Formats: sequence, C-alpha cells, structure tokens
Amino acid sequence: MFQSKTRYAIDPATVKTLNTQQLRDHFHVGGLFAQNEISLTYSHYDRLILGSAVPTDAPLILDHVPETGTSNILDRREMGILNIGDTGLVRVEGNTYEVKQGEVLYIGMGAGAVEFSGLGRFYILSAPAHKTHPTRLIKLTDAKRLELGAPETANERVILQFLHPDVAPSCQLVMGYTQFSPGSVWNSMPAHTHDRRSEAYMYFDLAPEHRIFHFMGEPTETRHMVIANEEAVISPPWSIHCGSGTGSYSFCWAMAGDNVDFTDVDVVAMENLR
Repeated sequence: MFQSKTRYAIDPATVKTLNTQQLRDHFHVGGLFAQNEISLTYSHYDRLILGSAVPTDAPLILDHVPETGTSNILDRREMGILNIGDTGLVRVEGNTYEVKQGEVLYIGMGAGAVEFSGLGRFYILSAPAHKTHPTRLIKLTDAKRLELGAPETANERVILQFLHPDVAPSCQLVMGYTQFSPGSVWNSMPAHTHDRRSEAYMYFDLAPEHRIFHFMGEPTETRHMVIANEEAVISPPWSIHCGSGTGSYSFCWAMAGDNVDFTDVDVVAMENLR
C-alpha cells in the first residue's frame, strides 16, 4: 500500500493565529511506520519529503510519487533511509543492501525504484538534487560522533552524523540522529534557527506512555506540540526546534536548503525566548 500527502508552507505571522489542531495539521506528521505500507509527506519547505516503509508480508516498492512530477521519485532527487527496526533489505540499481538497526543508506539521484523487504522499519527522507553521488551504506562505525551537553543541564547527548560532508557527500540532504544519556531529556538547547535550511525531526525509542514536548515558532512567539513515539515534526527555516521528553528517547534530524554546513545556525539566547 502507498499513500502520500502534501504540506504547504505558511509564514510566521499566520502561525501566531493557529490553534492547537491547526498547528498540528501544518507541522505534525503522524501515521508513520504502518505495516505493509509506504507513507510519504511532501513538504513545500525546501521540497523535503519524509516518510516510512514497513515491509511485512511482501516487499514494498517506492517508484512513482505524483507530487514530484517525475516518473520516479529519484529522477531529480537524492534519498536517505534510516532503519529503526530489525535488519532489513533495500534493493536499488540491481544491488541489495542489508541495513541493520541504526544504519543509514544513501541513494543518489537517478537510481530508480527502491524496494524494501525484511524486518526493517525504514524512515525515508528525500530532497531535490543537482548531481549524482554514489549510493552508499553508512554503518554506525562510519558516522561522525559528537558528544555534547552535560547531566547538569539535562542534555548530555551523542550526535551521530551520517549524511554530512565529513562522512558521505550529498547535494543538500544532511541527516543523522541524536541519542541521550540516562536522565537527559532536553534536545537542541540552546534553541536556534537556520534561515537557509528547513528541518524535520522524527522522535523514536520513546516508550508508549511517554511524550515529547516539541517547541517551535519564532523565538519571541514560541508554540509547542505534544508528540508520541515515531511521530515527526516539520520545522520551517524561521522556527526554533527543540524539545523535552517525559522519558528517554532518540530523534532523527534532517535538513535541506542552501548549504550542507551543520554549524550554519543562529543561536537564540535563553533570555530572548518568549
């Protein structure tokens, strides 16, 4: 089964007028990781696509996506695939890649149809591309590891960078995920924006009874959404993106836009948040 939906970009002045449900209608992405289904959300923020594939009874094939206006989703796009489940298989360009839990497969522009099988729970990200980079399986040992934060500020964490200039080249898709030490729950603090890139967060490894309070909006007009396990948030370039959980969790982050500079951010001082 395949389903896709579109989210249109809106300006920060409009966001100030939205109630809780309207905010979720624009920025919250639920319904991910349904069995036997490929589910995609096409965002007008930097044309970033996010979604999932969970093959169970039979392989799932990702090929034509109407929103892209091309015969195949990868005709003018690149893709990153994170497996958050058991070992799964991804077949592309006649090659089959065994993707273990926590590994990322990068697929370059023009690679054609993508087939998912096995026991994987695949998180899919795609952005427009201008050239082809080689398809590559990026293992945990290949990722760039950054240790940040401290227990005293409840944000001791490890950032694992997969699609990053120091690890694997891409056109504009930058991707990785963050894991927290026991007792740490705050992500992406201090809060920041990056006006040249859009971002998406997907929270996972969160117990069913727990929730994430995800903060967004302009620094002086913050809003929040309550997010459950394996749900995602679209973050516009003008918006902060940070959050706190009632329990331990991980989150996958992905960016697309004008550059692939991970440090190109505008930090917001805590005293300026409202």
